[in-house]
Amino acid sequence: MAGGSLAPHSGGSGSGNGASDNLAIEVRDLTRSFRKRKGWLRSGELVEAVRGISFDVPRGTIFGILGPNGAGKTTTIKMLSTLLVPTSGTALINGFDVERDELMVRRQLGVLFGGDKGLYNQLNGYENLRYFGRLYGMDDTAIKRRSAELLAKVSLTDRASERVESYSRGMKQRLHIAKTLLHEPIVTILDEPTIGLDPSAAIEVRELIANLIPDHTVLLTTHDMHEADILCRDIAIVDRGLIVAQGSPAELKAQADVDRRIIITLRDTIGVGRERAPVIQRLEALPMISQASIDIDEETGSALTIRCTDTTAGLDESLAVLRESGITIRGIDIREPSLEDAFLSATGREFEEAESDEKKGAEPEEPVAGSPGTVNDVSPEENRP
Repeated sequence: MAGGSLAPHSGGSGSGNGASDNLAIEVRDLTRSFRKRKGWLRSGELVEAVRGISFDVPRGTIFGILGPNGAGKTTTIKMLSTLLVPTSGTALINGFDVERDELMVRRQLGVLFGGDKGLYNQLNGYENLRYFGRLYGMDDTAIKRRSAELLAKVSLTDRASERVESYSRGMKQRLHIAKTLLHEPIVTILDEPTIGLDPSAAIEVRELIANLIPDHTVLLTTHDMHEADILCRDIAIVDRGLIVAQGSPAELKAQADVDRRIIITLRDTIGVGRERAPVIQRLEALPMISQASIDIDEETGSALTIRCTDTTAGLDESLAVLRESGITIRGIDIREPSLEDAFLSATGREFEEAESDEKKGAEPEEPVAGSPGTVNDVSPEENRP
């Protein structure tokens, strides 16, 4: 996407003057810099946590920011939610500028940050929602109506009168989502919403997120490839503070510079051994196949791995060759490129390697001298009423 400042557009109903008709979030050339801590001082190396990212999020969609820990995901959403002021660049939330229109931006947003903080353990589920509803400026009638709706939506109606300290981690995360949606925000920002959850609880939370559209616009940060793949209409892959690839999950996987694989398990190991050379030669002579190989296992039998540019044409042609060679097929598994492959193609390194590298370099941040300051996010557990 081309850089540059956001030109004013005529906004739709209820949006700021800078809003494009169909865009809930507009980001241009956003940056954030800080210095690493050096002992008790912050005079160390200058770090660019976010290095000029640009993207748009259409209304009523889920947009994912996917990347390893430390890639700049949380820094980005803190800037979008007015908790950090950008070093440079521009961002609009429903047409309101995150620097000039801070209060209006906050009214558009519901934000869920990853981690356990953000709820009062000594209060029950309904009392938590009532407390936060009052902080949002809602009246008691609206709080009761929305609490009932959302407790039902997150399947906590039967547990609403129990203290939150008795909730499982998955239940707490569902209550977090209810709290985030309580004041009916136009844009919902979810930062690693399934981190630390067991598989069944993660599935429940993902189902909740999927059901938020089209009534809400969702900005989701995650380092979970599967989560991004199944939930997001569009994804920005972020690495070292830059967007290195952007598009729909299908587009990103199609752009991955890797071969598609077809794995065909075979019944007749002896037959494969006898026909191995001519079969491989015939398969590799096909224009869409780059490589064919056979692995023989005494217990599981033989597996023919075919690397190709087009799995549909490659499978049809391969099956024809195998049938003509008298080889019996037991099973077929097609391996298309994954988002891991897309990340590797865009960055030149494995996702796990990137996770390890970023964790080593993670440091608390401090605004660079002359740059804007921060707004601290205080959790309830640190500031009890």
